[in-house]
Amino acid sequence: MMLAIAITLVALTGAFLVALGLAALLRPALARSFLLGFAGTAAKHYAELAVRLAVGGALVLASPALPAAKAFDVFGWVLLASTGVMLLIPWRMHRAFAQASVPSALRFLPAIGLASLAAGASVLWAVLA
Repeated sequence: MMLAIAITLVALTGAFLVALGLAALLRPALARSFLLGFAGTAAKHYAELAVRLAVGGALVLASPALPAAKAFDVFGWVLLASTGVMLLIPWRMHRAFAQASVPSALRFLPAIGLASLAAGASVLWAVLA
């Protein structure tokens, strides 16, 4: 049961990445708005951390059942560890970092879109393989 839930969450993550990639390429204003919204409030900060914990845990749990198991396992642990660090940082610092860095990163929105599409497609392929 837990494995099925984990694999479903990994598949949803792949679908999210595909949707983000498509938005970045086809609806860049929508993607910009979404990406600029990270850490805007304490609630968004903690929601992001909860999603990161859930996805990281799902990647670790599902990795043995997926092709490239080691890559999924490592990425899951990196996500969990970085989320642990973010739990120690006040959300206002996260917001300040996001406000300073995201606008600069948005210059590369087409590349972000292509990378997101590739990552999402790879994740979905691994789940379906």
